[in-house]
Amino acid sequence: MARTVADVMTSPVRTMAPEATLREVAQVMRESDVGDVIIAEGDHPVGIVTDRDIVVRCLVTGGDPETQSARSVCSSVMVSVPPQSGVSDAVRKMRDDAVRRLPVVENDHLVGIVTMGDLAVETDRDSALADVSAADPNR
Repeated sequence: MARTVADVMTSPVRTMAPEATLREVAQVMRESDVGDVIIAEGDHPVGIVTDRDIVVRCLVTGGDPETQSARSVCSSVMVSVPPQSGVSDAVRKMRDDAVRRLPVVENDHLVGIVTMGDLAVETDRDSALADVSAADPNR
């Protein structure tokens, strides 16, 4: 069993500039088979956009993903963890802050991301979430 976030995080992370359009962000999500993209200036994370953000904060309100920027819908309150954090600390942080994804940041630089699914696979392999997270998306 992994002991630290570094053992279970995904790296490298998909990132885009704050000025990227939501269509561009969605294309990266589709091509990478991910549900989130970190919005970064260089390797400094400034926000996160999820597929849900695009729907709820742009499409449903009549926004245009061709022109609306990632900055306009990203969650800018970034809850993150350092790579040396314990897996149980990451689980607690997700629960306390009601988030499903945690950017992994070291010295203000993005080094990875850990998701609720990653932690479920690591901590409770028999859970439904772990089963779904570990499933091959191409089958």
